[in-house]
Amino acid sequence: MLKLGLMGLGAIGVDVEKMVSQECKGEIEIPAILVKNTRADRSLNKSIITKDFDEFIGTKPDVILEVAGHQTIQKYAVEIFRSGIDLLVTSVGAFTDDKLYNDCINTARENGARLILPSAGIGSLDTLSAAAVGGLTSVHMIVRKDPSAWYGTHAEKLFDLSSLATPTVIFEGTPREGAALYPQNVNISAAVALAGLGLDKTKLTIIADTEIDTHVCEIQATGAFGSYEFRENLTVAETNRKTGKIVGMAVMKTIKQMVSPVVVGV
Repeated sequence: MLKLGLMGLGAIGVDVEKMVSQECKGEIEIPAILVKNTRADRSLNKSIITKDFDEFIGTKPDVILEVAGHQTIQKYAVEIFRSGIDLLVTSVGAFTDDKLYNDCINTARENGARLILPSAGIGSLDTLSAAAVGGLTSVHMIVRKDPSAWYGTHAEKLFDLSSLATPTVIFEGTPREGAALYPQNVNISAAVALAGLGLDKTKLTIIADTEIDTHVCEIQATGAFGSYEFRENLTVAETNRKTGKIVGMAVMKTIKQMVSPVVVGV
């Protein structure tokens, strides 16, 4: 039985908890869920729901899944690794902070733990990381979401999102800059960067697209392997327009592989 600690009970966390309850009885249990605020939620898996990190870590999970945001990684990641526990991170944009990233890697190595960056909202990381072995020349990621997905973000300071009439580029730069400015929207760009050319050599374009109601993400890469293009068109999560429905499914795939005798796509 794999003991999965869950940090965060938003759209993705709720999906993961539901899938564990429905699909993984006898294989995976969630002993505790760490949340930021006290709430009246009841766990489908009879998990402890707590704000107390010591109580959470005291349930001795085998692996912890973070779906709670950059601040949670900044606050707890190194401590988790000191406990020798593997950590799956979806808020990969937190690692635009080089010191945090290096501290996590070093602490994980010292304590026999692993930092795992699941594919989550973006596919083809296996292809990109394989291409990086032989040498990459360029990687360009393009993220398109409808204007409503950018409410509450840095874009509101620059654009009147409610008045946009055509697809509008709201950011061009690197994932280091973009993931820091849009921490809820483009964590996937940091994952792409870390799989490939790095945070400062990958190109990122973000578009508020008035012509779509989905999330469209593209990767274009060239290198010694040749070239490839990847494109996904994702349905948006009902409870959070910044997140695609695929994220919970993809994270659950990674967790299931930890207890499966067959592993596909590593």
